[in-house]
Amino acid sequence: MTAPNRATLWGRVIVDELVKGGLEAVCIAPGSRSTPLTVAFADHPEICVFSHLDERSASYFALGRARRTGEPTALVCTSGTAAANFHPAVMEADRARVPMLVLTADRPHELRDSGANQTVGQVGLYGDAVRWDAELPEPEADERTVRSLRTTAARALSETGGTDPGPVHLNCPFRKPLEPIEVPDAVPDSFSETLAGKGRDGAFVETNSGSMTLDDGQYRPLVRALEDADRPLIVAGPADPVDLTELDSGAVVTVAERIGAPILADPLSNLRFGPHVSDTDASDGPVYGGYDGYISDLPSPDVVVRFGASPTSKPLRHALRDSGSRQFLLDPAGAWREATFTATDLLAASPGSVFEGLCERLESESDDGDNGATPAANDEWVARFAAAERRHWDIRDDALTEDALETDPFEGSVLASVFAHAPDPATVFVSNSMPIRDADRFGRPRAADLTVLANRGASGIDGIASTALGAGSTTDDPLVLVTGDLAFYHDSNGLLAVERCGVDATIVLLDNDGGGIFHKLPIEEFEPPFTDQFKTPHGLEFETVAELYGLEFERVGPAEFVDAYRGSLEREGTQVLALEFDSEASHRRREGLEERIRDEVRRESE
Repeated sequence: MTAPNRATLWGRVIVDELVKGGLEAVCIAPGSRSTPLTVAFADHPEICVFSHLDERSASYFALGRARRTGEPTALVCTSGTAAANFHPAVMEADRARVPMLVLTADRPHELRDSGANQTVGQVGLYGDAVRWDAELPEPEADERTVRSLRTTAARALSETGGTDPGPVHLNCPFRKPLEPIEVPDAVPDSFSETLAGKGRDGAFVETNSGSMTLDDGQYRPLVRALEDADRPLIVAGPADPVDLTELDSGAVVTVAERIGAPILADPLSNLRFGPHVSDTDASDGPVYGGYDGYISDLPSPDVVVRFGASPTSKPLRHALRDSGSRQFLLDPAGAWREATFTATDLLAASPGSVFEGLCERLESESDDGDNGATPAANDEWVARFAAAERRHWDIRDDALTEDALETDPFEGSVLASVFAHAPDPATVFVSNSMPIRDADRFGRPRAADLTVLANRGASGIDGIASTALGAGSTTDDPLVLVTGDLAFYHDSNGLLAVERCGVDATIVLLDNDGGGIFHKLPIEEFEPPFTDQFKTPHGLEFETVAELYGLEFERVGPAEFVDAYRGSLEREGTQVLALEFDSEASHRRREGLEERIRDEVRRESE
């Protein structure tokens, strides 16, 4: 490989090495100092380039792609505050185990701490939010230095994956000229024939990461506990990106049925929806989704197997905290993701491998001659869950009738309809605050291939639209984004990706004129400052935002939503379906439904 100057050589070598290592996509924000990287990515025939005007939107778009695929997307920006605008997405990628490779261009070393324009401290900028970081050497046509560069690029890409995937940062200083301008003798023609210039077939350094699994001795306590349990429970929290493709839902269901354990599946677990769910009556289990409304009124489990991130449901988290049960926490990185600190056993292994191993061992170690059928002692336990689940959905359905929505509308009805009428297959991205909580409570399990995503690593409302559009860019499946008004406002810049990156979506906008989630907190009783400082009503008309980005906009009522939603899914282009709610009234409606469900479950339990 040769080049007209050293900066161009550096850009070409970095991109060549990343593509050889398997990188397929990059999000680039414009800037001068990053020119060598931008030109090299744009010229490479095997890389998909997404151009974004806004660094924060670019970083969340990359986050969405990586969250949907489980494979890293690269990010490129110029020096200065541009790099700081990547930081929120890097934090989310860190907490949510999303692979990401961040390339920040920088000024040469001699300009640092000199007052030079657009020069800030970028080395170690993202602190402990990255799995690994390094500063690249400045460009030089030296055989050993370029081999080092290739090795670092290959290592950086591999560090985004493994048992604990996440973001990696390479800081890339460049000296002018940055454009592919000929500089005599800067890069000898003979350099293209060297090992550094040519690289190797495939990555310069091939990294093979093993997976953490259990041996026979480590399985024994788990198998024994499950076989002896009278009230076993499986809790599936939000899935890591890798589990969207690697976790066999069939194995989880097989284990659950064999031991008589309900599966409480978070909407983000990749288990609440899919062909493993009953296509006749989801209330028959073993996958349950209504637990948020009744878990605190059922007996405590005696053994729990947990995997994924912390569940969205606060009642579920509290029920596990108070149960006093033996709790096996499965984590592929051997990390602690259980903030109530009540789990008793941490098993450092991938959930997929553990459930596959349980399928073999529970069958082989069962001596009842019934091929591992559900123990009779657990029949009553499963029946209690099935009855409570059925009651939950019956009461929810009563609240979703057209007459009920005309007289007493609430935001949860929209989430219920989004999941019930989403195409099969589809990608559904749900914003934080109230939308994800309503998805948890009102999204009924369904035998449809729905990939449900959200930014629950750091749980912010920034970058929601961009993350959703990034996820949608990876597949031809229809994309549905459910967002609150503040999140929609917060990332309105990201809507430019609809046209620039060619991603269509149905955007469901829940507009309650401010932060409706704060009605769930005790601060609601303090007025002032509640309205002005917490709920923060804005009075914005979002039709003008849709017009700015060339999106169709339609205001619909809750009782009209299903027809409008179906119509949008059948049309090309991107539509914004806006529904207005009174956040306080919606919250009171949720409370009323919760109380009614609990009363019914308690009555049936007596």
